[in-house]
Amino acid sequence: MAYTTINKSTDYFNTVLWSGDNVDGRAITTGFETDWTWVKRRNSTNGHIISDSVRGATYKLDSSTTGAEVNNYDGGHLESFTSTGFTMGVGSGDFGHLNASGGTYASWNWKANGQGSSNTDGSINTTYTSVNTTAGFSIVSFTGTGSNATVGHGLGVVPQMVIIKDRTSGTANDWFVYHKNIGATKYVRLNDTGAEASSSTLFQDTDPTSSVFYIGTNGNVNTSGNTYIAYCFAEKKGYSKFGSYTGAGSNLPFIYTGFKPAFVLLKNIVNSSDDWHIFDNKRANTFNPADKNLLPNLSNAEGTSAIDLVSNGFKIRATSGFMNRSGEKIIYMAFAEAPLVGSNNVPCTAR
Repeated sequence: MAYTTINKSTDYFNTVLWSGDNVDGRAITTGFETDWTWVKRRNSTNGHIISDSVRGATYKLDSSTTGAEVNNYDGGHLESFTSTGFTMGVGSGDFGHLNASGGTYASWNWKANGQGSSNTDGSINTTYTSVNTTAGFSIVSFTGTGSNATVGHGLGVVPQMVIIKDRTSGTANDWFVYHKNIGATKYVRLNDTGAEASSSTLFQDTDPTSSVFYIGTNGNVNTSGNTYIAYCFAEKKGYSKFGSYTGAGSNLPFIYTGFKPAFVLLKNIVNSSDDWHIFDNKRANTFNPADKNLLPNLSNAEGTSAIDLVSNGFKIRATSGFMNRSGEKIIYMAFAEAPLVGSNNVPCTAR
């Protein structure tokens, strides 16, 4: 049984939906003091908005582009993080990214620990590291040196996934992803369809430790003087899971997580034409299948494909394609709606 100290997953992660009303300063309630918010308009081709409490709510990045961080751009920005969620501001231009009348929106929200403080565990002292050790999540801001280095993540345990983005004005660098089931000798990019590829200069071919992750001389993750943001995730029993499975074609795989998933991110790392996909427990029916997806590497409107979210994991419902092409490896990141069995011995139920 998957016993856990996190009986209420929505204290640390929550998906929130809303319909736009074009109101400046509108507050969105996530249920906790929010530190990382990822927003996507569902019914249009507006880009993604990724903001965090370390960089500041008004600074956004877009997972579907290589673009640098932008502050208060074109109306598509958050205004502030609050004790219960975030507020949205209106800029001088298009407001469709966040709150346009007629727009439908999804946000995925995580709790860290505010702006955080510096961390001296690595050879690079971080500017800010915001850490939630209970939920296994940290946000790390650091400045590159151009030389092989280590960066403290603050989790106290080994992270299973690290996402790094150069935020420096004037740069156009990819989002690089370390995942435990790929290993430190390889990488994938969040902003494109590419298959896993090898590089010894990204992570020094060295897996993270309980205190630091490794960066090499590759300018995408470590140009001297450039500023970077890293999102680091450690697995927590009954709350989060980072793993992989092998596509089986007409045999539909079941992936055990030890909890009923609220969020699943998938990427086929063998096929170079397969998009990343996000499924969650809010955008689809209240019953299975969960049949709506959004694509982190594209600005596309919401599409349709299907997985089942059950009490102890998720089941693939496609016989081929990005999540079940026979013999091909798919990595995933998943967060819980509820543990299979909490520390109070109360079991969850399926959808």
